[in-house]
Amino acid sequence: MTQPSAHRDNAREDALTEAESTADGGSGASSGRRRGDVAVPALGPVGMLRWAWTQLTSMRTALMLLLLLAVAAVPGSLFPQRVQGQAAVERWLDDHPTAGPILDSLQVFDVYSSFWFSAIYLLLFTSLVGCIIPRAKKHLEQMSSPPPRTPRRLERLPQHGAVELDDDGPAPEQAVREAARVLKGRRYRVDVREASTDARGREVPASVGAEKGYLREIGNLLFHVSLVGVLICVAAGSMFSYSGQKIVTEDESFVNSLVSYDNFVPGTAFDESQMEPFSVTLDSFERIFDRENPSHYGQPLDFTADVTVREEPGAEPEEHELKVNHPLTFGGARVFLVGNGYAPEVTVRDGAGDVAYSGPVVARAQDSVYTSTVVIKAPDARPEQLSFVGLLLPTAQEGDSGAAVSVDPALQNPQLQLNSYAGDLGLDSGEPQNVYVLDTEGLTELNSRTSESGGLSLGVGETAELPDGLGSISFDGVTNYIGIDIHYNPGKTGVLIFALAALAGLILSLFLRRRRAWVTATTNEAGRTLVTYGLLARGEDFRLREETIALRSRFEKQWPVRAPEQAHHETPTDEQDGPGRRGRGASGREK
Repeated sequence: MTQPSAHRDNAREDALTEAESTADGGSGASSGRRRGDVAVPALGPVGMLRWAWTQLTSMRTALMLLLLLAVAAVPGSLFPQRVQGQAAVERWLDDHPTAGPILDSLQVFDVYSSFWFSAIYLLLFTSLVGCIIPRAKKHLEQMSSPPPRTPRRLERLPQHGAVELDDDGPAPEQAVREAARVLKGRRYRVDVREASTDARGREVPASVGAEKGYLREIGNLLFHVSLVGVLICVAAGSMFSYSGQKIVTEDESFVNSLVSYDNFVPGTAFDESQMEPFSVTLDSFERIFDRENPSHYGQPLDFTADVTVREEPGAEPEEHELKVNHPLTFGGARVFLVGNGYAPEVTVRDGAGDVAYSGPVVARAQDSVYTSTVVIKAPDARPEQLSFVGLLLPTAQEGDSGAAVSVDPALQNPQLQLNSYAGDLGLDSGEPQNVYVLDTEGLTELNSRTSESGGLSLGVGETAELPDGLGSISFDGVTNYIGIDIHYNPGKTGVLIFALAALAGLILSLFLRRRRAWVTATTNEAGRTLVTYGLLARGEDFRLREETIALRSRFEKQWPVRAPEQAHHETPTDEQDGPGRRGRGASGREK
């Protein structure tokens, strides 16, 4: 018999101790080492690299790196990112003069392109690939090799049993072949072994080995391959994607080129040739407000932009509706409706009577009734550059304080309330400015509610003269504008496909079980065929007993099986023939 593992370990330790004592001249110690100490050999550079590779490609390391990657992405949600808004990053740095430069040196504002995030990303990728390849090779070998050899004593398996056939039952060899067909019917891969004699001259009965559940490991491999696919697609999307925003007023066209964007964020490997050459023209825009529910009166219900699109230059124009959450698609680029508002049309004349500015000005809505801020800059005015800042009120009405307010989001009584300024706007310096912000420092105030000349209040069609003959401003009307987002990400489809594949692989690995089954057939002393079977699961399998019961049921339908009582009376006892010779059920001996 084979020694138990504890006995083997003790014997091995005794042998080591004795060998070291002999090497030390029987003294039990040499060079300061105590008796029984083992010298650990040096790994060397190659051994160290092999050990490091083994650690990196272990599943535990892959899971730790995956968790670390999730933790490393947290700063990207806590701090503004340059890829999303340079202005927000600059404001944060100005507000935090001490911590800002330190965090910037650590690339906290460029998390997803930082060296430390990229290092974790690449290590995770390497770990997954190094883990998948050897596992795939090993699984392929297992699928191409026959099931494991048949154990000599099936009664030692977790689930086992035996059936004794009637006198008219098949011979052992035929019973084994029929058992193989039963196992095939239950989706096992089988290998029939004929009766033989082993190296010690003992008879080995005919048997069949079977195994199933290979899809479990395939699902596991599919899950990890899909994770690698997700990483590749996310990286490709980050490299070749682009996104941008554009404000489009009615009757204005947007062409998908770099110069047309108000804001543009390219990927690290972006190429302008990737851009789809489409164009979008805003024909009209409709807002629907709630006019029936008193508690939600004036709340927006729906926005619809009627647009004319061309998928490429020279293509036939097509009319479409652009709505919230219903984007337009052009190849791989998608156009989303993300905002809207009013754009007052004004004409600014300078002191010489020349037109310094004429056209719509985008007003940014501040509340639910579309009270909107307006900034107008006229750098071409002479002798002084002119600028205006104030509010657009879609439905103006005098408030309790005497100042006009908007009481409804619809254009029922539009009015401009403005302050005017004269002076150098700083646009000639070449430094970029926010078109929605007016820096009044260094400018001369011409009109305001607190000045002697008062503020400017204009209805549609009205004109106001500026003090000192510096010019005038006319309110010509109001048009609509929309804000659109354009996104192009070539990796998003791949991410979706691989994510679904990962989910499918996870389901396979969770719900399938790897099982092995063996069936032997012998002739007992009564001259009848005795079929013994046993089952073993690789890993936890709480349904293995159910599989055993189902397999026994199939055997009882396949052959004429003697009743347990008959087998009990006619089969030799345990003392006469050893254990496991009588008919046994799936959970123990039959009585």
